[in-house]
Order: sequence, then structure tokens, then C-alpha cells
Amino acid sequence: MRLFLILLVVCSCSSTIRDIDIQGHRGARGVLPENTIPGFIKAIDLGVNTLELDLGITGDQQILVSHDPYLSYEICADTTGQRVPSDTLFNIYQMTYEEVSKYDCGSVVHPRFEDQKKMKVSKPLLKDVLETVEHYLSENELPRVNYNIELKTRIEYDDVYHPVPGVFSEMVFGEIDKFQLWDRVTIQSFDFRTLKYFHEKYPKVRLALLIENRVPWNMNIDSLGFTPDVYSCNYQLLSRKIIGEIQKAGMLVIPWTVNETKEMTELIEWGVDGIITDYPDRAVAIKR
Repeated sequence: MRLFLILLVVCSCSSTIRDIDIQGHRGARGVLPENTIPGFIKAIDLGVNTLELDLGITGDQQILVSHDPYLSYEICADTTGQRVPSDTLFNIYQMTYEEVSKYDCGSVVHPRFEDQKKMKVSKPLLKDVLETVEHYLSENELPRVNYNIELKTRIEYDDVYHPVPGVFSEMVFGEIDKFQLWDRVTIQSFDFRTLKYFHEKYPKVRLALLIENRVPWNMNIDSLGFTPDVYSCNYQLLSRKIIGEIQKAGMLVIPWTVNETKEMTELIEWGVDGIITDYPDRAVAIKR
């Protein structure tokens, strides 16, 4: 009887762990350059369920996969191989995609990810990422992956670093709609305006609220005005109790950005529905 109970507990825990959504943050940023096609392919090879990525808009209205609305000195070099001098100098919204593509955003040693494998690579377009990933999955007979796509909008950046949320949202919806991937796509944002737009215009699209403030979760939901599918906050804001409360309110809890195995294990034990991490290899190892 005792052995049966032990096996029952082990099987129950294993089932829970298997159900965890492992999301590769910006692909697999701890392993390969962020938000790049090689990084996304590597994340798939490591066994992620979901590719997490960010979007910006170029001056010629191309949807670019990029965390920042500018070329960041942390990760980008110019045509001579020199690190770009400052973040504000190269506003992507004022550059054509052809201009952006000339910059290498994979060879500069990242100050916080020194073990990241370096390669010469430029920021890709969203359509190229989707085409390449879907082709790779099909050719290699791999399970479908999901996409957690962040629209990087901020009120102070409107019409300076990106279009206003409504215009930005329509551009992104139109591009994703061409691929008919909505059953595998979540739109996420820190900007309540962007989520409200999608909720009102495209109510069937799965939405995730990104949070880094210390306001109680229920107050954030009140401010948003509706209950999103996912509550995605900094993992340090969570506890077992808070996770349970959020889930009881009808949301999945998928925190960011969890990079240490100790924190990953603790969060899984607390019952999170997923983990966003720069090191999907570590999370997959725990999951297995």
C-alpha cells in the first residue's frame, strides 16, 4: 500500500511537470543571440513548447522581430564591426528594413550572457521567422510550437519609436492572419492599451498581460478591464498563494524571466502553468 501511494504521488508530480509550458525567451537568449532565426531553431531543438519573441516596426512599415525599438549597444555592431555607440542613435522606426539588416546583432559579446554562442546575424522580419520555423517543424516532423508574441508599445513612444497601438495591432494581426496560426498564438504586452484593442477588436485572440509593477494582481486586472488568458509577471512577485488566486480567477500563470534551476523548480512546485526563460535547456531538463 505504501509503495502504491509513493508511485501515485510521483506519477501525479510527473504529469504536472510534463504539462508545464516551457517558453524560450527571445528564442534561447542564454545560448544563442536573441530574437534571431538560429536562436528560435535552437530553442525548438532544445524542446520548448513556445517561442517567445518581440516586435517592432521599421520606417518602411515592416514588422521586425526585435526587443528594442532601436539598435541596442548591448547586442549590435555596425558594418565595421564596432559596437553601436548608443541606443538612441538608431531608431528602427526611422530606418528601412534594408538599413536595419546591415547591422550585426549576434557577434557582440553580451555583457550579461557571456557564454552565449556568437554569430553574425541580423534582426529578422516576423514573416521570415514564421515561414522558417513552420518549414523546419514540417521538414523534421516535429511537434507544433506555440508563439508568444509581444507588441512593444509605450505611450511615450507613440509615433516616435512605433505606431500608435491600434495601427501597430492591425499590422501584426494582418501578418499573423496570413499564416492562420491563431490556435497557436498569444499576444502579450505591458501596455494595457494594446491588450484592450485586441480584446475589443479581436476577442478570440489569446492575450497575456505582462506585469512588472508591485500592484496587487487583482488591481491590475481591474485596471485592464477584463480577464486575460494569461497573467505573466516577474517571477519574484509570485508565491504559492498568489498563483492559486490568479488561477482561481481564470488565468494561467506564466512568469518571466526564470533562469536559475532553483527558482524554476520552486515555481513548478507552486503550480505555475509555464515558465519563460533564457535557458530553455535548463527548464526542459527539469521537466524531463
